[in-house]
Amino acid sequence: MANYLVTGSAGFIGSRVSEMLLDEGHSVVGVDNLNDAYDVRIKHWRLAKIINRPNFRFQKIDISHKTSILDEGFISSIQADKIDAVINLAARAGVRQSVDNPWVYLDTNVTGTLNLLELCHQNKIQKFILASTSSIYGANAPLPTPETADSDHPLQAYAATKKGAEALCHAYHALFGIDVTIFRFFTVYGPAGRPDMSMFRFTQWITEGLPVRLNGDGEQSRGFTYIDDIARGTILGLKPLGDEVINLGGHETIKINELIRMLEELIGKSAQIEMLPPDPADLLANQANIEKAKRLLGWTPAVNLVDGVANMVKWYKSERKFACQLSTD
Repeated sequence: MANYLVTGSAGFIGSRVSEMLLDEGHSVVGVDNLNDAYDVRIKHWRLAKIINRPNFRFQKIDISHKTSILDEGFISSIQADKIDAVINLAARAGVRQSVDNPWVYLDTNVTGTLNLLELCHQNKIQKFILASTSSIYGANAPLPTPETADSDHPLQAYAATKKGAEALCHAYHALFGIDVTIFRFFTVYGPAGRPDMSMFRFTQWITEGLPVRLNGDGEQSRGFTYIDDIARGTILGLKPLGDEVINLGGHETIKINELIRMLEELIGKSAQIEMLPPDPADLLANQANIEKAKRLLGWTPAVNLVDGVANMVKWYKSERKFACQLSTD
């Protein structure tokens, strides 16, 4: 059994990683500031699933505040827990929102990562995992995209701050020998997902008979990745790897128009599509080259898109009384 510090433990990925670690018999210290980047009610819903488990301890902390994460009381508590690794899944997420408020993205994604790396350095925690993003590859990435593709030309502050966080990880590996694994996630979806993401939005809008706001012509494509595959890959990255950047992405891509048709069939309702101009912060396509994940981790995605989307719709229907109230803005 090991002890892990998981930041963003009320988030979409962080809550599922925490749950899987607990299922494996490990202990988890969960950290989250429960911010309102998207409807906070879904964060409380996720947290409620794990907060009473015997090997889980939650602390409401903002990692971007040095006085919080490096507080003597918090440090004493994690020293008592003898933390084996830090899994940093706390991020200010959202491509489009980062255009409106880039400062909060810098605070959480860069300063927050720095604070956590310093926490590792000061307390001799030798393993650090960072959640990064496929958005880092910018507009002209080859498809499927390998980790060696250009990542120096992000299109918005979200991806730019993730690039900064990655650079800090490399520096702390070089200076202090911290074993760092950086995962670039590709469009994660699934039950209890972020309500500001397309999969949740489309499911809610079609189910509730609301206009489906579609940016662009719908011919943009995504390599969606199911939440359980992402969480499983993240946990596999806890082994010693040195200093690695690894893609985790789905093996299937789908155009947004095709996704809407799939959801219409599963939900049993037609979408009322409202066409909007393309968003300049969005990529036209993404698709992961996952050969490195296969080689280093033995990881491949296990949940196909049809089953994953069906699971998402099934969850929405079972939690509809709650889910229909969540804001998708």
